[in-house]
Amino acid sequence: MELTVIIISYNVSEYLRKCLTTVNKACRGIDCEIYVVDNNSDDNSCSMVSEEFPHICLIKNKINKGYSFANNQAIRLARGKYILLLNPDTLIEEDALTRCIGFMDLHSDAGALGVKMVNGEGEFLPESKRALPSSASAFFKSFGLSWLFPGLKVFNRYYMSEVGLDEISENEIISGAFMFIRRETLNSTGLLDEDYFIYGEDVDLSYRILEAGYKNYYFPEVKITHYKGRSTPRNKYDDIFNFYKAMRIYIKKRRAGGKFRYSSYFLIPGVYFREVLALLFRFFQKTFRK
Repeated sequence: MELTVIIISYNVSEYLRKCLTTVNKACRGIDCEIYVVDNNSDDNSCSMVSEEFPHICLIKNKINKGYSFANNQAIRLARGKYILLLNPDTLIEEDALTRCIGFMDLHSDAGALGVKMVNGEGEFLPESKRALPSSASAFFKSFGLSWLFPGLKVFNRYYMSEVGLDEISENEIISGAFMFIRRETLNSTGLLDEDYFIYGEDVDLSYRILEAGYKNYYFPEVKITHYKGRSTPRNKYDDIFNFYKAMRIYIKKRRAGGKFRYSSYFLIPGVYFREVLALLFRFFQKTFRK
């Protein structure tokens, strides 16, 4: 089989319906299987998939054990030469999968591929192409320097500003919203790290792909729409906790592997600092909106 598409769903029935409609069209002419893993949604996601997309393999989890755990459930069952991890709040073009397969077939050094992502208004999403966090970039991001000085490249290396939006290039981090992976690569790296509940697992896997000797690519000839944030927890406080917890996990794991050996002692406090600011901002935003 050529391709396995895996989508993790949690209370996003309407977005999931639209996503699956575009995936079905993009799978035409491809030997492909589609998995939806539902993380105990309390909307009509499961019944919608069963009734409207009966050919799709549906896994119903009774407990939400996180994004990595759910993806790994389907990856273990996947038969495809390539595996696409796709968010349910995305729309893909009809030729997207054919183009990705063609690129990967031509580039045997490619472990994984990411694409150009835009939001619902058609604006470019900078997480389409990112560099792995270094001590410097993590410091700049943790303490808000990249936000305060968006025009200075020295503070914004993380988003690979030197690479054009329409330029095919090597790309260190592949976004989990659309992560097109060679199955052979996962056999080398292992599956997603289940220590990450949500967020961070794509950065971690991207790092391990590079460590295994493969390359990650940014492939802007394929563009998807990502309605960012629709597939994440509805409780925004939980969202903030999960995001910054993932950052701390990543730093600690890389420290154990030799990276951030000394810088972690100021980076981790920096992450806590950003988390407190985010929680305060959310609190005042919610308070004054009433």
